[in-house]
Amino acid sequence: MLDIIYKLSDLDKLASVLIEELPSKIVCFKAPMGAGKTTLIKAILKNLNATDLGQSPSFGIVNEYPDDSGNTLAYHFDMYRLNSPEEALDFGIEEYLSFQGWIFIEWPELIEELLPENATFVEISILDDQSRQLYIY
Repeated sequence: MLDIIYKLSDLDKLASVLIEELPSKIVCFKAPMGAGKTTLIKAILKNLNATDLGQSPSFGIVNEYPDDSGNTLAYHFDMYRLNSPEEALDFGIEEYLSFQGWIFIEWPELIEELLPENATFVEISILDDQSRQLYIY
């Protein structure tokens, strides 16, 4: 769908473009460790005017981000520590996936069978220390 090469210094501009171009608000990020999944998600949240950009949800599995009215704007998941899709079902992933706002999922490979058909996938490849390639499908 989209194939973008970007510099890390262009993250704010990229985030703005993605907000307009992503075909779904359920966005799944596939990339190696250190490629910038969380950094890109934080840039998107900043462009969406989230009031708290927080930390990666690595240990809590999910973070909730409010808008300036205190309403939930987005959920951010990190599935890295899960051992099975059943663990996602146990914490209520299906209920979260019915949320009408933004949903960002890092390491979605483990739960792909649980994701709705309209989920968008973003693959990030490291080109060098300052450049990445983004493929969206």
